[in-house]
Amino acid sequence: MDANQVSELRKFVQQLKSNPSFLDDPCLDFFKDYLRSLGARVPKKEKSEDMAEAKTSFSAEHDDEIVESDIELDNSDVVEPEEDAPQLMGDPTVEVTDENRDAAQSEKSKALDAISEGKFSEAIDHLTRAIVLNPTSAILYATRAGVFLKMKKPNAAIRDADAALQFKPDSAKGYKARGLARAMLGQWEEAAVDLHQASKLDYEEEIGSMLKKVEPNAKRIGEHRRKYERLRKQRELRKAGALKDGKVISVESGRELEGKMKERMVMVYFTAKWCGPCRYMGPVYTKMAAENPRVAFLKVDIDEATDVAASSPWNISAVPTFFLLKHGKLLDKFVGADPTTLQRMLSLHSSSSDDD
Repeated sequence: MDANQVSELRKFVQQLKSNPSFLDDPCLDFFKDYLRSLGARVPKKEKSEDMAEAKTSFSAEHDDEIVESDIELDNSDVVEPEEDAPQLMGDPTVEVTDENRDAAQSEKSKALDAISEGKFSEAIDHLTRAIVLNPTSAILYATRAGVFLKMKKPNAAIRDADAALQFKPDSAKGYKARGLARAMLGQWEEAAVDLHQASKLDYEEEIGSMLKKVEPNAKRIGEHRRKYERLRKQRELRKAGALKDGKVISVESGRELEGKMKERMVMVYFTAKWCGPCRYMGPVYTKMAAENPRVAFLKVDIDEATDVAASSPWNISAVPTFFLLKHGKLLDKFVGADPTTLQRMLSLHSSSSDDD
């Protein structure tokens, strides 16, 4: 190695020391393999899904928007769907004579010979003539679907597989062709279902081999979907928590407060850590929240949410200040540290909340 290469290598090692996550770059997998072969301990990459979930869980607590992370899938064999016009299908209402069946079988034999010679377009022509002659034959549609797969035309293969399954619901070849076509399109969960069904009906090594690739992708998609379903459910539970838990909820932003204003009845308490009367009213407010679970009790620290305190309709000039609202409409306001007056204000309007 010349001096320049040694210098570049030294810089690279220094970068790794300062930020080992550089090793997570897939293009450095060969380097990690080499380090491990020397007995080095390479830090494991932190799972992106777990990091995304933690990040999303945090953001979900402060925002109504949940942004889904990308899923790492093996799409190396996925192809773009063809834009060809739909292939000619048979007319199932046509009466099939013995002569037509024999002619269809002859066309199928010619198609198989063409397939063996790699003449797929010719094979499609023969199979199409066979289907026209015998339009309810599941095996003919399944066979043509197989040829379309060889031609990288998954949409056409799916149409033929659907037809095969229409005429023979337990067609293993139909499920196999559709599963392979869906895998070719990156429809991993649907492909897994079809291939498993095909395997149950008539196991083939090709199906088992494809499932080894399809199943990990399908599993990742399923886990991803369930994770975000769980996060959305947790978000909805948090939204409903203001009415059910009987707890005081701290609000840190105007956007968060605006979202909470949609509850049936809301009490908003503006406070500050340096405020002596606020420290007195804090336990009173908490007790009221526990006794009135159908009212959302919110708390805003004016020093932490300065944009809220100074904005309309609040315009806070003194603390503690209490607002009572229903569906976003102001019902009453009280400034001071008198528990009796605060309780009277809530009692006066709580009957209207019970009517909802």
